[in-house]
Amino acid sequence: MPLKIDTSNARIDNPLALLRQLEWRVRHAVENILSGEYRSAFRGRGMEFDQVVKYSFGDDVRDIDWNVTARLGEPYRKKFVEEREVTLLLVFEDSPSLHFGSGAQSKREALMELAGLVMLLGAVNRDRVGFVHASPDGTLVREPVRGRGQILHSAATLLARPAPDPTAGPVAMPWRFLSRAAPKHSILLWLGDFAPRPEPEGWPVLRRRYQTMGFRVDDPWEQALPTGENFAAYDPTAGRLVTLEGSAAERAAHATWKREREDAWESLFPDPLSRLVVTTEQNRLEALVRFFHARMKPGSRR
Repeated sequence: MPLKIDTSNARIDNPLALLRQLEWRVRHAVENILSGEYRSAFRGRGMEFDQVVKYSFGDDVRDIDWNVTARLGEPYRKKFVEEREVTLLLVFEDSPSLHFGSGAQSKREALMELAGLVMLLGAVNRDRVGFVHASPDGTLVREPVRGRGQILHSAATLLARPAPDPTAGPVAMPWRFLSRAAPKHSILLWLGDFAPRPEPEGWPVLRRRYQTMGFRVDDPWEQALPTGENFAAYDPTAGRLVTLEGSAAERAAHATWKREREDAWESLFPDPLSRLVVTTEQNRLEALVRFFHARMKPGSRR
C-alpha cells in the first residue's frame, strides 16, 4: 500500500475548476435528494425566540421554560421561528498531520474537498458563507458572503491555500477572534485532524454562541494498522520517520491513541449528530447527505 506524504508547499491546482466539477453534484443532491433537509438540518437550534406555549408530549424538553412552568404549575416551552438566512463559518485547522495518506489521497486533500462541498451547499441554498483558515504560518479570514459568485471565489481561495510544511509547529487557533467572527446562532463548522488534546479554553464560549459541528477525515491506517511486513512511515506530528513492525506493543499504543482521540472528539461535540467522520476512501458528498438525513430523522433535533 503506497504511503503519500506531500512534503511540498503545494496547493490544489485550479481550485475553481474543481469546484465547478463538484457544483453540479451538489445541485443534484440538493434538488433531488436533500430537498429542504439541508436548510432545516443546519438550522438546528439556531432560531429566534417567538413565544411561550404549552408543552406537548414529544416536544424537546430542553425548550422548557422553567420559570413559566413553575409560575403556572404546568409545563410550558419556548417556541422558536427560523431565521431567514443561515450564516455558515468554516474553521479549517490546517495542521501538519493532515499530510498523511496511505492511499490515493492525503487527509488534507479529502478534507479540503469536504470543505468545498459544504461551501457549495451554502451557495446553492442562498446562505452566507465564510471561512477561517488557520495554519502554523498564520490565519486567513474571509467574512461570510452571499451569492454563488462570491462564495465560489471564497471557496477557491480556501482550496488554494498552501499546505503547511510537515515539520511546522502546531496551529495557533484564533479562539478570541472566532467568538465574534459571525452573528449569534451561526453555524461554526470546525474541520481538522482532532488529535488527542485538552479542550481549548475558548471552546465553551463558542458552543454557547454558535451551533458547533465538527468534520474529520480519517486515513484507513488510523482506524486499523496495516498487517504484513515491517515498513517505514513519516510521522508529520513528530517530524521523523518511524518503523512499524506490527508488534503487540505498537498495536496497544495505537488502540490507546484511538481511544484518547475519540474521547477528546466526543467531548468537543457531545451530540453525535454534530460530528461527522469520513475516510479518505469514502465519497464525501454521500457522507454529507447521510449526515443531513440523520439530523432530520424524527426526534433528532437537539
